[in-house]
Parts: sequence; C-alpha cells; structure tokens
Amino acid sequence: MTHSDVAAVSAAPLLDDLLPWSVAPLRLGRGWPMAPDAASLKARWAAFVRAEAEQRQVLLHPSRSRTLITSVAQLPGQSSGTRPLADESGPCPEPVRVLHGPFDEQWLLPDHRLIDAARPELWRVADVEQLFLVEPGHVPEAGGPALVATALLPDGRSPAGRPGRIRPLYRRPGGTEPNLAPGLLDALADRLGTETGPEELLAWCLAAARRTPSGCRVPLTADPDVWAHGVDLGHRILWLHLRTGERPKLPGGRRPYVRSALPARPTELLYDREEEALHIGEGRISPVPAAAWDFHVCGVRVLQLWFERRSWAEQPEGLEALRPSAWPQAWTSELLELITVLSLLAEVRPRQEELVRAAGEAPLGAGELRTAKVLPVPDSSRRPASVLDHQEEGPGGQFALL
Repeated sequence: MTHSDVAAVSAAPLLDDLLPWSVAPLRLGRGWPMAPDAASLKARWAAFVRAEAEQRQVLLHPSRSRTLITSVAQLPGQSSGTRPLADESGPCPEPVRVLHGPFDEQWLLPDHRLIDAARPELWRVADVEQLFLVEPGHVPEAGGPALVATALLPDGRSPAGRPGRIRPLYRRPGGTEPNLAPGLLDALADRLGTETGPEELLAWCLAAARRTPSGCRVPLTADPDVWAHGVDLGHRILWLHLRTGERPKLPGGRRPYVRSALPARPTELLYDREEEALHIGEGRISPVPAAAWDFHVCGVRVLQLWFERRSWAEQPEGLEALRPSAWPQAWTSELLELITVLSLLAEVRPRQEELVRAAGEAPLGAGELRTAKVLPVPDSSRRPASVLDHQEEGPGGQFALL
C-alpha cells in the first residue's frame, strides 16, 4: 500500500467497533473429539465408552476443566449427555461440521464434557441464518486475508500468532438483532443515500478489512458507487468462503484433477511450480496454480496445513490413532475444491487493494462516526444478548437456570 493508503487505513474504524460482540476461540483441551471425518469420531467414542475406568481416564486426557467426574450443562441445541463421563455408556453424540481454523472444515463431537471451553454463547446463536466472521490472530508482516467468513460454527483457532476472535453477524437466533454498533447502518444510509443491511456490511468488511498493529480496521466510504462495488466484491468473496451452491470453477475451463492416483497413506506433499502440480506421495494433482500453493493465513501455508492434519507422516496415540485406514475419496474432493477456492481468492486480491484506495478518496472515518454518536460503542453491545427462549439441560439432567 502507498503512504496515503496506509494513512486512510489508520484512520478507519476498528472492526471491534463495527461488530462489537466477539468471542474467544474454542479451546478443546484434547485432540480426539475433532477429526476430518465423522466416522472416526464415532469409532473413538465407542472405544471410550467400552473402556474400563482406569483406561477411560487415560483416553480422556483430563485437564483442570474436564475430568471423568466433571459435571457441565449440555451445549445449546445439542442432545449429548450430562452425566459424568465416568458413568457414560450411551450412543455417540452426532458429530457436527465446524470450521477448524481458516478454510479447513472438520467434524466435532458436540459434547460439553469433552471441551474445555466450548463458548456456549456461540452455540446459542448458531443456526441457518447465522454467519460468522473470524479474525485470525495478528502476525506481523504476514499476508493473507484479514477475515474469514463461515456459516459453520468456527473454532476460531489461528494457524499461528495470537488467538483470534469470532464475531457472529447476529446476536440472536433467527437472524435478528445484528451485531453492529448501534446507529451504524443509519449513519451509512445517511452518507450513501441508500439503505444497507447487515449482510452488505459483512460483505464490505470481507473485501476491505486490513490487519494493522492496532487491530483489524475496515475503511468505509461515503461514495455510493464505491460502496456498491465493494459490496459486490465482498459477496463474491463470501460465496468462495462459504462454498455453497454452485461449485466454483477456475477461468478458462481449467480445473484441478487427479492425474495419478493418491497413495493409501500419504506422508509427503510437494509442489512443482513448472508443472503446476501437487505431488502427494506418488499421486499427482494438476493444474494447481501457484497462487493456491502460495496462499497463506497468519504466515502459514493453507494447503500444507490442511494436508498435515490428514497425512500419515506421524502416528498419533490414544483415541486419535482411530482414523481412516486409507485416504478417503471425500478428502480428495475437498482438496480439489480448496485448491480452486484459494486460486480464486488470490485472483481478487488486486481488486481488494483497489477498493481500499477508492474508499480512501471519500472516506467515512472513525472520527465521523464519533460525531454521528455511533462511537464509542456502549458496553452492552459488547456482551452477548440474553437469548434463552427454551430450557437447556444442566448437569445430571437438571434444567439450567440462566
């Protein structure tokens, strides 16, 4: 960015003020309740409940927060048990799809007794109307997107650096009460001369947000044409992050596919820039644009991390050793789609830089939002809403009182 671009970003409002309610990442405390496939989780649960008390203690990997006798409430919206794990003999909780760090969709056992810090306030507002923005932890000089969007419950983990933050778009289930600074949408409408909604603002944030040493900042504009262009660009980015509906495709009819069969238990991932090929052991996938291979978040290569979480390079111990006997076809399909998504996201980066420059020509800065009484944000907007509209089961089958 040029000096003027840096100045414009520095004067922009913080994301923390625009979407003021945020939640810290989930903290599992043990690795085995999460896996890239649901079948492994069911096998792990079955092995856990079959084990005798002494062995069950070893398998759990107890922590200060979770032991075999810990009593905790049920996670909102889930039907797992609430008796102590020492007495558990029931069926496996149905695994749920989650976002494990940027761009890695995995499965989680939604059992509060297995998760040190599950952030129940997130589970209460997670439904089909909800969208989440994940702000990865800041790493100086690291490239990559400032934000990741998902419709799945995110664990919020950062590949490297400080822990990030999870920001729901709505404070209540059903897509009600936007998690926005009070008066923000009205202030935008007054300057832009057109109404705008929460999802339009989220799309703009995806397109324009920039990481800075003082936090993630979102340059806003008072130019309606620039705003419309940024929202359109943000919706394109959002579609790629969510990966819903029509499958994304590379331009010109190119698409990555398997040229040589992947091995049953791959241990190594290499990239050939001249061939634009990804080598997975003896297997080969191409074309893989260099932009996909070079795509980093928080200084970590996304494709490399995705593969390492599924490879056979190391043999885990305990329940984590229960995993597919061979590389599933579903993982190949997910990898091919991820390559395409990262390539297309890299393509729009120059347009994002142009958007920030255009926004700087007619900025709507933090100072103007303070004049409009949008900032500072009231403390109540930074706390979760009271959303309990039904009884939640507490420890031992008792109903929770909130």
